[in-house]
Amino acid sequence: MTRHFLRDDDLTQAEQNTILDLAVELKKDRFGTRPLAGPQTVAVIFDKSSTRTRVSFAVGIADLGGIPLIISTANSQLGGKETAGDTARVLERQVAAIVWRTYAQSGLVEMAAGTTVPVVNALSDEFHPCQLLADLLTIREHRGELQGLTVTFLGDGASNMAQSYLLACAVAGIHVRVASPASYAPDASVVADAEARATASGGSVELFTDAAAAVAGADVVVTDTWVSMGKEAEKAERIATFGDYRVDSALMAQAKPDALFMHCLPADRGYEVTADVIDGPQSVIWDEAENRLHAQKALMVWLLSQQ
Repeated sequence: MTRHFLRDDDLTQAEQNTILDLAVELKKDRFGTRPLAGPQTVAVIFDKSSTRTRVSFAVGIADLGGIPLIISTANSQLGGKETAGDTARVLERQVAAIVWRTYAQSGLVEMAAGTTVPVVNALSDEFHPCQLLADLLTIREHRGELQGLTVTFLGDGASNMAQSYLLACAVAGIHVRVASPASYAPDASVVADAEARATASGGSVELFTDAAAAVAGADVVVTDTWVSMGKEAEKAERIATFGDYRVDSALMAQAKPDALFMHCLPADRGYEVTADVIDGPQSVIWDEAENRLHAQKALMVWLLSQQ
């Protein structure tokens, strides 16, 4: 049975740990594992603009001995004359895997159902699971064991990052907190799925509207842009709505003294985070950005090994 990675809880806790362990090894020896030697091709499809995702997947596929085939949906039939399922059936005859950065999660589900090669969610409106693998790898590098840590996400609780934090941290046995205005709470079904995983892993899930209460005693503080792609028209409203969730030095002081600050980038300094925090000594954003490469390579190696 073909394994796909469409959302963070597609992995068990043991599988997540296996991938993170592999990422550590691949980071030590970038070119020592080459399952795509041949070279085989991986289709990397973009509906949305990208810097870190495009670079990390292209470089990672090359590191693994393969060729990244970068496809823009603006210059293909996908989403226009051809369905995601039909596109998948065409691609599987020629590529080893499919990576897609898109809008609706339903498109990824349709593509995965229609192919025998692994499909990877490189970002959707609902989830950003590859980013979370990189984030968990970064936390492990700086704090060791993930089990039992407390991680707080602040801002738009209904965002793909917040929802992936809920699921990925719950799988990992982390105590995950999301602080957001009540009108921007995570989807109830995602919360329920995270709670079920947390029960099994020894983690926990808590939702807050008070930022300071959510950050109190946290090991890791995370935020993301308040104005994601497609939300530009809402910028003024979002800045007003999320102002109480800005991560500044006073808010960071509520967390543990050695708490890490994380942000998946790009960042709007002065909005969701102040410059002194994101550029300060507790920030690990550059490690986090680099780890997209190593975590995604490990994911691809693992998925290909499941074929």
